[in-house]
Amino acid sequence: MKVVPLTPALGAEVHGLDLREPLSETRLAELRSLWLDRAVLVFKNQQLQPAQQMAFARRWGEPDRYPFLTGLDGFPEITEVLKLEHETVNFGGLWHADTTYQRCPPMATMLYALELPPVGGDTLFADQRLAFDALSEGLWHTLMGLRAISSAAQPAVSATRSARLADHGTQESVDAWSAVHPVVRRHPETGRPSLFINPAHTTGFERWTDAESQPLLQMLFRHQVSEAFTCRLRWQPNDLALWDNRAVLHYPLNDYHGHRRRLHRITLKGDEPAAMS
Repeated sequence: MKVVPLTPALGAEVHGLDLREPLSETRLAELRSLWLDRAVLVFKNQQLQPAQQMAFARRWGEPDRYPFLTGLDGFPEITEVLKLEHETVNFGGLWHADTTYQRCPPMATMLYALELPPVGGDTLFADQRLAFDALSEGLWHTLMGLRAISSAAQPAVSATRSARLADHGTQESVDAWSAVHPVVRRHPETGRPSLFINPAHTTGFERWTDAESQPLLQMLFRHQVSEAFTCRLRWQPNDLALWDNRAVLHYPLNDYHGHRRRLHRITLKGDEPAAMS
């Protein structure tokens, strides 16, 4: 196994593993330690069928179903992330962490690249542990006491789902999905603090008015995706990426109109976010 960092901040490519083969407990523990440190792992040059992707996902956690789309036949936990040649909007095309409008958002997301444009379609990641660390001590203390509302019904993110909902929607109402989480969450495995808000789903602070919430939120939204906290995944066919949804935001770029992009996504169940004590 060879590990190549993506940037000094976060992310790593993992070469030399065939994920169709069972991993030893020792190797899995080594990978999990690396993942908890780097937050984004990209397993290069894989050849996975859905059952094999699912088997690998189960070594990391319990796969979950996406609320609004049906999954693959026989694999309801695998969602197809698709943009067709004639479409101009991509699925989830803004900075976000996955489904933070759930009481227990996913701990991780696993995405496997099947069809890619000849150029473009990269994914950006931003480390929210580093984003928190870079704030002033005064703002740390302010944010530690805050909770934020997360909703599935934000217009910008809802627009990115519309084409896929028309094709494979579950008829689940987005308006029914909202949750309140600490603005700064404690990572359940490492204990590290990280910002746990995002532009796609966070609507405001609990018990604050919108006029009060928005100036601070917009400042934090800009801060949390600063270049110093980011890495860029330039996908290649058969890449499998696994990222820590508790610690990073991601942003799939929409710069490949006229080309198809198709990936298979699995999210892994997480816990209810806890504030730093």
